[in-house]
Amino acid sequence: MTPSSTVRRLQAVGAAAAIAAGTLVATAPAAQAAHCATPRLAAGWYGDNQARLQQLIDQYGKCNPYRPSRAKPVAVFDWDNTVVKNDVGDAQMYWLLRNGKIRQPAAGDWTATSRYLTPAAARALADACGALARPGTPLPTGTPAGAGCADELAAVYGTAATRSGAAAFAGWDHRTIEPAYAWLPQLMQGWTASEVRGFAAAARAENLAAPIGAVQQVGSGSATGWVRYYDQQKDLIQGLRKAGFDVWISSASPQPVVEVWAKGVGVAADHVIGIRNTTTTGGKFTAHLQGCGSVKDGADTMITYIDGKRCWINKEVFGVRGAAAEKVQPAARRQVFAAGDSDTDISFLRDATALRLVLNRNKNELMCRAYDDSDGKWIVNPMFIEPKKQKAAPYPCSTTGYVDHDGTAGPVRRGDTSVVPDQTDRVF
Repeated sequence: MTPSSTVRRLQAVGAAAAIAAGTLVATAPAAQAAHCATPRLAAGWYGDNQARLQQLIDQYGKCNPYRPSRAKPVAVFDWDNTVVKNDVGDAQMYWLLRNGKIRQPAAGDWTATSRYLTPAAARALADACGALARPGTPLPTGTPAGAGCADELAAVYGTAATRSGAAAFAGWDHRTIEPAYAWLPQLMQGWTASEVRGFAAAARAENLAAPIGAVQQVGSGSATGWVRYYDQQKDLIQGLRKAGFDVWISSASPQPVVEVWAKGVGVAADHVIGIRNTTTTGGKFTAHLQGCGSVKDGADTMITYIDGKRCWINKEVFGVRGAAAEKVQPAARRQVFAAGDSDTDISFLRDATALRLVLNRNKNELMCRAYDDSDGKWIVNPMFIEPKKQKAAPYPCSTTGYVDHDGTAGPVRRGDTSVVPDQTDRVF
């Protein structure tokens, strides 16, 4: 036997003895941890929120050898007013109007753009826009001649009412879709995803360059003209990704628009879930939307909104198909962390198993649940830029804080059906 083979044999014997004694089992994770650096979050958070978020990273990150599963833990963020200040969907709508990129609908019939558009709204839009362009061609909403059309479109989109005050939408499920949010991608009919990404890049550049507080002219009126990334959220997303989390964005803004903005925090397009149009064989957007769960493509009854966000996350992140995607999944098939700012985020926030971050924008159901904190997993932070002042009156949790599928208001209930008492605004 050669000296080298003798050494190898002695090493093998020693290793076997160590395994029998349990020493390698005990030391390997420690050695691994010694060479693993857990990301540390930057300051700038309210109260003990930074510590709570750091604890999440420490517990579920890849440097902890004792977490239950080695699969990547999932974190999901809403986008508008959660990762950025202001709304990129709004920013895109204003850009489309200023640059004349919304097309006259087929036969001048505005009901073709949304099944929820009321006759009053369709008439108002036809009166304001009908004479300006042929069907299928862009409307000159960025010119003086098209200002009235731009004003009517902005009113319907921004206030869900015509300029004369008539309701613009009717007949929708208030837990699965918001017609005004859905209308923006529907108004992008006739463009391709690549073209819309180009529009989004232009709007992004303008809104990031504009000073905080800037306004822009849209039609004959004015609108918010700036957007900013929240530094703290950007740092959190980067920290989670470095720690081995699978980070996703779920937004009720159009898919190509959020894809462009999400690059700024390092989230790739294949980890963005926005409102998605159906397309023609040539790749052009139609005025119909992709479905989820039991909702078929083109039915236009579910988007990434409240229960629709749950469905789309279950479908795209966890691979759940069919009607099952609309249901709460077992804990092992849910995100460990979620962040949001609005009632539109309620369902996917409640699904998070470890921690839920809420930015306070005075939204009733969201703040009722966050302040009630029935399971100790909710944390609340003021908005990082221009935080809202304390809400003077308590949140009406016990009476009208919840909006049901038909739009009826009622009490906010916990998982055990008990009613959440009214809550005082405490984090601002």
